[in-house]
Amino acid sequence: MVTTANPQLMFIHGIGGLRNAEMELRQWLRALATGVRAAGRAELVSALTQGRLADVRFADYSDLLSTKGAQGGMPGSNSDRFDELALVDLLEAMLDELAEQFPPDSGTPDARVIGQARHHLDALSSGSQAQGVGEFARRLVWVTTTLLQLPGLRQTAQWVNGQAFALHLSQVALYLNRRGDKASLGSAIRSRVLEGLDPARPVIVVSHSLGTVVAYEALHEYKGPVALWVTLGSPLALGGVVLQRLVPQPPSCPDEVQAWHNFWDRNDVIVGRPRLADWIAPSSRGVKAETAPVKSGGVWTHTATKYLEHAKVAGLIVEALLP
Repeated sequence: MVTTANPQLMFIHGIGGLRNAEMELRQWLRALATGVRAAGRAELVSALTQGRLADVRFADYSDLLSTKGAQGGMPGSNSDRFDELALVDLLEAMLDELAEQFPPDSGTPDARVIGQARHHLDALSSGSQAQGVGEFARRLVWVTTTLLQLPGLRQTAQWVNGQAFALHLSQVALYLNRRGDKASLGSAIRSRVLEGLDPARPVIVVSHSLGTVVAYEALHEYKGPVALWVTLGSPLALGGVVLQRLVPQPPSCPDEVQAWHNFWDRNDVIVGRPRLADWIAPSSRGVKAETAPVKSGGVWTHTATKYLEHAKVAGLIVEALLP
């Protein structure tokens, strides 16, 4: 039976469609259990999955991004100008990250694909003022479809096509839009994430993708102890498109966080790799991100479950749950 003395473990999801919170909670816990076994702590698995080790919650805000008038389909239809420009900036930052791995003059297949995506993005940016309704969306899909042709991503990306990729990326721009009534969306998402937390007990926060951006801002508002914050596949360090739009500024580790560990995968196109630890300042307590790479096999590298299956990720989380 779960006691009130248990620590809290909260999962925060990222970009994607509507979620089934109960089902995803089970999936994340199964993946975490796999990682715990790999970390040599198999004796803790049943206590973790049966709720004896921690009070576990999956913070689901997906309906707030998917309702009509929130996500509202592809940019270029009923989104405002900020969303369009932010999405272009996000793709630009992602291509900059990839170009550092595969320089244009290297002549590799990856470099050629990145160059093609850059060409489409430049055409999109230069002609965006004259594009009518729907044209922006069509041109944007050229960019994301090309991007998903990267040899290293064909078998690892979770998106079935460029349109799905663009739709999910647009959620980052939507969350970061502080203009007019769009500002209330971010506040509603953070409230959804923080509701039900007991500030009298420590919480371990595991956030993924866009969820790391949400967690950054929510934890700056939270007044309880955060024993550990784990960020997975985070875009927090993607230059001006994310980093410079975070609140509060200048970016810093939330003060209540006692330890922050960030994990990134080389084949995860969303992440802002090792720069996160350098570009986000320590908290007033001196806590800053400790960043480490992981390498996943198989498909869907960007999913949270892929990250949780790693021993170094799961081991860190389960150790933080122990008395």
